[in-house]
Amino acid sequence: MSRDSAWSRREFLIFGWLPFFHRKHIQLAGARFRIVRHDHPSRHFLLIHGDEQTARAVLTRFMGSHDGIAFLIESRTRNVPIDSGMIDPNRMFSRTGAEASLNNLNPNWMPRQIEDALRVLDRGREHLVKTLLPPRGGLLMALHNNSEAYSVNDEVPISDATSLSEPGNPHAFFLCTDPADFAILKQSPYNAVLQRDKPQQDDGSLSRLAARRGARYMNLEVRHGDADRQWEMLLWADGNLP
Repeated sequence: MSRDSAWSRREFLIFGWLPFFHRKHIQLAGARFRIVRHDHPSRHFLLIHGDEQTARAVLTRFMGSHDGIAFLIESRTRNVPIDSGMIDPNRMFSRTGAEASLNNLNPNWMPRQIEDALRVLDRGREHLVKTLLPPRGGLLMALHNNSEAYSVNDEVPISDATSLSEPGNPHAFFLCTDPADFAILKQSPYNAVLQRDKPQQDDGSLSRLAARRGARYMNLEVRHGDADRQWEMLLWADGNLP
């Protein structure tokens, strides 16, 4: 073995596992995520909408004292830039969903501009997906906030199974893609829905992609401003799901 080869192997063994060698960001188009790592590589957490500040505060607090890998979008707006337009970052995970979002948010774009943006997403999508999704058997929890316009009642008709333990608070609920996780979540005092097979529309969301790939994924939804409830539900899920 040459001196250079020996040093390369030695440097990898000594330095390759140190945390400062891990990348601190990952990006697709204008969606740039800060990565926070605290051991437990099989537990991933995600903030994907920059305007959901309650979820940001809860996840940031949680990562100060719990293990896992968190991905926090740095944008402070719901939509992010792409070329000269905008896209919803939770509609980037399929070409079909991305095209619908681009057309909706950029009504003045020409077909060529749509196609150029789609090519950018096609080139980088799989790298982002592989980074966000946990290893086999792991769990990704995405934190979201909602308003009066959206609640668990919107998800019930397109869910494989539902458990409405708290019907008086429809804005707080879990949405998961794994039946075994749902079996646990339905024993909680919170609303929960399972979406693995039933949703037919490909809206480009990460939950739809996770369901197609058989990955364990869960949304934790609460109303904007209800940090105490989101914190409580996050602790329950982290403590009870394997």
